[in-house]
This record gives sequence, structure tokens and C-alpha cells, in this order.
Amino acid sequence: MAGSYNGIAVPTNGRKISYASGKYDVPDNPIVPFIEGDGTGRDIWKASIRVFDAAVERAYKSKRRVTWYEVFAGEKAKAKFDNWLPDDTVEAIREFRVAIKGPLTTPVGGGFRSLNVTLRQVLDLYSCVRPVKYYKGVPSPVKHPERMDVVIFRENTEDVYIGIEWEEGTAECKKLIEFLNKEMLKGGKKQIRLDSGVGIKPISITGTKRLVRMAIQHALETGRKTVTLVHKGNIQKFTEGAFRKWGYELATEAFRDKVVTERESWILDNKDKNPNLNVAQNAELVEPGMEFAPPAFRASVEQEVKDVLDRIYATHGNGQWKKKIMINDRIADSIFQQIVTRPEEYSILATPNLNGDYISDACAAQVGGLGIAPGANIGDGYAIFEATHGTAPKYADKDVINPGSVILSGVMMFRFLGWNEAADLIENGMERTIQQKKVTYDFERLMDGATKVKTSQFGDCIIENMGAGVLV
Repeated sequence: MAGSYNGIAVPTNGRKISYASGKYDVPDNPIVPFIEGDGTGRDIWKASIRVFDAAVERAYKSKRRVTWYEVFAGEKAKAKFDNWLPDDTVEAIREFRVAIKGPLTTPVGGGFRSLNVTLRQVLDLYSCVRPVKYYKGVPSPVKHPERMDVVIFRENTEDVYIGIEWEEGTAECKKLIEFLNKEMLKGGKKQIRLDSGVGIKPISITGTKRLVRMAIQHALETGRKTVTLVHKGNIQKFTEGAFRKWGYELATEAFRDKVVTERESWILDNKDKNPNLNVAQNAELVEPGMEFAPPAFRASVEQEVKDVLDRIYATHGNGQWKKKIMINDRIADSIFQQIVTRPEEYSILATPNLNGDYISDACAAQVGGLGIAPGANIGDGYAIFEATHGTAPKYADKDVINPGSVILSGVMMFRFLGWNEAADLIENGMERTIQQKKVTYDFERLMDGATKVKTSQFGDCIIENMGAGVLV
């Protein structure tokens, strides 16, 4: 371990988190790097760190504490080191494994597309995890926001976010279009317009399966009952359609005794309800209108039914499948409707990168918006917890912004570390504060009879309400 990073000495009163065989070993005094953040990040971090320390002290007295260690990225790093993301910052996070950060600006005029995306890619933080649930008292645009309680696992390293694209009119773009039109699309009806910009959308078996594995493992660890693969495979058959296919493969290969697919559940349920049902009759229930289907399709469905019954009826039949985790899938545009009309039917969503970006914010909008939307980027052995909103520079240093996103990201971090007691105190303290209508301006303007408080005061109220219980 280096003695310092970015010229700042490593704290001697803390120990680093270690990782081996897929498990973290968390000491009672872990060194946790933090990036303060740009713009409003400064105010938010000041309030958040006080809440974190108060929760740990209340939960564990002197037995546990976080040893905070500042590292630099964004505007502060640029000012200190003339570098938006110093190598030492990345190496410190790599060394200490778990970090937390405020919002970062995106540099203008070239260089990094996004500091957040860069951190995810260089540390291979392949899963963006976004829990979305309702806290009582938060103003919402929907009638029943309490029905929303999902965790979104968004693939982080590929899809269009990999950033492989060519600008219209450049020699490289013209060369690529010519190759595609004359070689790959030769003889077909499809051609790319010559005045196009072109981007590449890779989705891999590796990227898909490790994300879906993490989503299912989370379901097993937390008792959630469904994992839904969200995709646009009806149109993009070999990328998003493959995401769906590979997700099902991973689920049934790696977790066979613990999961059932939605389609398998239909076959099993049909047999449970009528043990005398033959394969052909079961197939007709699975695919209504089979009498009009081509013989080859009918044969394929009947073979599917037979294979399911032969493979898993002994372990999943007679109602046993109802105790398993349900793996299903939904088309991306459909899920946007369903998270509004029947969000209670969904628990964990596993998505490619772009779909996950959209759906995370759409879900958050129903339960208070990005101001209190937490997030994490997690890989194998590394995790960064972060605000999901932007830097809002016009409000910087005014002590007015809602710090909820970073505070609840800290809740995620504490649960990740296994410090659930501290996490519970923070969540309860925040919910009670909101129910008391002591809120920052973003909520105050939407709530009748609310008292507007500053960022720092909101933190004070959470600390005061820790352990006091939640109003009913």
C-alpha cells in the first residue's frame, strides 16, 4: 500500500477493506476514499458526512467508525493537479476498494466524455445499481408511489456507452459507411445514408451474464422474488435480443435449483392443475392458437414442453416453482408503461446500458426525483457509491440543495459493508424528517405546510430523528 495518493497521506488510524474469493473483509475502521464533488457537491458532502458519522456512532458507539480519505476528481482535481481524473485517485480507489462520491462535472472541450463513465470503465464497475423506493411524505406525481420498490441492475461497460462512434463527414466515417454498404450490406435493400454519423452498439455474452448473475444473487440475498430482463429484442435481435437469451441461459445454468422462468412456470402450472394433461395439450395452453400454427412451430413448442417437464418437474413441479425466483422479460417500451400502471409487479430489473439509464430516472421521478435517488457502480472487488444527479453549479455554496441522493447512496454503502444498523438509522431519520415536512426547497415548493430548511439543516434534522421511529 502506498503511503500517500495525490500528495495526501493515507490515514494511519484505519485499515483497508480486502477482497478474496468473491467476498469483502470489512474491518471495524475501514478507510473509505471520498470525492467531494463539483458544484453543489461541496454543500451536499458536508451534510452527508455528518449524517454518516452520527449514524455509525449511534449504532456502534466506539466499536466502529469510518476513516474518511479524500481523493480528487473533477474541478477540484483540475485546479490542484491540472488533471480532471488523476491516476492516484483511481489507484486509491483500487487500493481501498469501496468509495463514495458526489456529482462531477463533465469536462468541456474534449478529453473525457464523462468522469463518471471513465471511472466505471477503468475499474470495470460493470453494474450500475439503482434502488428506487418510496419514503413516506415525499411529494410524488403519481397516486400510489408506495407501490414502487425496485432495484435496477444496469450494465455499465458496453452498449452505446462504450463510446465507439464516428462523426458524419470525417474520412473515417466515410470509410466505414463505404465498407458497410459495399461489403456487409452488399446485395440487400438496406443501405446507410452517406451523410450519417455511425456508432457501434456491442453487447457481449460476458457483459450480459455477469450482470444478470449479480442481479440474481441480489435477489437471493434480499428475498426478492422476480428478476426481469428488460430489452428491445423484438427489433435489435442480435444485441438486445441476445441480452435476453443470454440472461435466461445464465439463470437456468448457474441457478437452476433456485429459479424458474416465466414460460417454465406456465408449463409446470398447467401440469400441476391437470396431471393427466399430455404434452400436446400443455403446448396448446402455452401457445393459444396452435391449431393455426405451422407444423414445425407446433413441434418446437411440444418439444419445449417435454424438455421442461423432463428436466425440472421433479424439482419444480407440484407447486415447488412458486417458491423459486421468477425470471421473466419485458420489452423496453412496455416496461415504461408498466412501472407506472403496475409497479408492484416488478422487483429487480436487469437491463442493458441505455435502457437502464432511461428506466432508472423514470422510476425515480415517481418517488421524489433524482434529488433523493441513490446509486452505486459495482464490479468484482470494487464499488463506488454516488449521487445520481448533476452538479447544479448555479446553486453551489448556497446551502440549499437536497443532499438525499448522496445520503441514501451512503445507506447503500453501509448495507454493502454489512453495517445495516447504521443504514437503518439514516433511512428512518430521513423518512421521519420528511414526514415532519422539514425539507429543502425542491420538496418544500411541492408540499403544503412544509418548512424550508437548508442543506446543512436537513442533515441536522436527520441526525436528530435517528432512532426516533417513523411517523405513521
